[in-house]
Amino acid sequence: MTEDYYQTLGVSKTASPEEIKKAYRKLAVKHHPDKNPTNKKEAEDKFKEIAQAYEVLGDPQKRSRYDQYGHEAFTRAGRGGGGGGFHDPFDIFSQVFGGGGGSSIFDDLFGGGGGGRRGSQRSSAREGADLRYDLEIDFEDAVYGGDKKVSFAKLETCSTCKGNGCAAGSSKVTCRQCGGSGYISTSHGFLSMRQACPACHGAGMAIEKPCPACGGEGRVRAEKSIQIHIPPGVDTGSRLRVSGEGEGGSMGGPSGDLYVVIHVKAHEVFHRDGLDIMCEVPIDFCTATLGGEVEVPTVSGKARMKIPEGTQSGTVLRLKGKGMPSLRGGGRGDQHIKIFVEVPQSLGKIQKEKLKEFAEALKTEEHHPMMSKFLEKAKNFFRAAGVF
Repeated sequence: MTEDYYQTLGVSKTASPEEIKKAYRKLAVKHHPDKNPTNKKEAEDKFKEIAQAYEVLGDPQKRSRYDQYGHEAFTRAGRGGGGGGFHDPFDIFSQVFGGGGGSSIFDDLFGGGGGGRRGSQRSSAREGADLRYDLEIDFEDAVYGGDKKVSFAKLETCSTCKGNGCAAGSSKVTCRQCGGSGYISTSHGFLSMRQACPACHGAGMAIEKPCPACGGEGRVRAEKSIQIHIPPGVDTGSRLRVSGEGEGGSMGGPSGDLYVVIHVKAHEVFHRDGLDIMCEVPIDFCTATLGGEVEVPTVSGKARMKIPEGTQSGTVLRLKGKGMPSLRGGGRGDQHIKIFVEVPQSLGKIQKEKLKEFAEALKTEEHHPMMSKFLEKAKNFFRAAGVF
């Protein structure tokens, strides 16, 4: 903690009471815990430091003593010098900003909710948690889309009390332990500690008669079944958000969301690469040699594909616009057909003899350029290695 109160408030030692008060008001609003929910602990420490600095410099007698004796006049060791303990920083905040009932500066500072006013009633409503559901779908569902029914258990807003946790005919009352402030203050020497009330958990309100259906929680566990629409083009890892279908909020808070995570099953014919679809198609030796047309499967039905003369195994041909639809709209990917030439099996004697005659007639570099190039490369390797 900074031991120079003037530095804490960002004023000079000759600052007027009005300047000191103005500096405190600006810093107190900036570092108020209710204004800093993401780093509340750090804000509370800074808020307390600012309040202590103002408590000393804002009082003419304490300021004179501070100017004369310094910070030590207000530590435990200096209490004999009349320093005394510090007040609750939230009490000081209320005194400066006018924390009485009715409309006040608090409505402007905290959005009309009285968030900075001690003694104000704080809302105990909490938003429900988001839920995740892992859904496995067929490849066809990823292509065409469709509707799926999913069932899961979740905490749902209690229908008996409508989520407020109170039994019929009863309502929430001011917490007796904290008097509605939502906080309990304890003093340790010259330090004053402030923490959320353990009875109402900082809400400032307590349930007088809990709802018998939910025990005052405002939520009950239930089985839920809903229909999910699967848009065309989803892939493994795609997340579908269903607003308001997460867990119900507590004490009347809003429900969370449901996130459906998609897992697409592997397909025996097709596999996906982004928006493109890959497919391997076997063709016979004669079609690969002479060319022709073959029938190939696509996700939108059968298609005829032209096979160029002399097609080799591993050749990839493309069918434009036959791939997956885009989730964002605006077209589809392509389908890529990978060709492999199937070697004939279980040949009869006559077939084998004719095939040998055919092979003899093709033993030229002109008919097998790839084989000729490979053999030439192999000879060069052996020659360089001194094998022959």
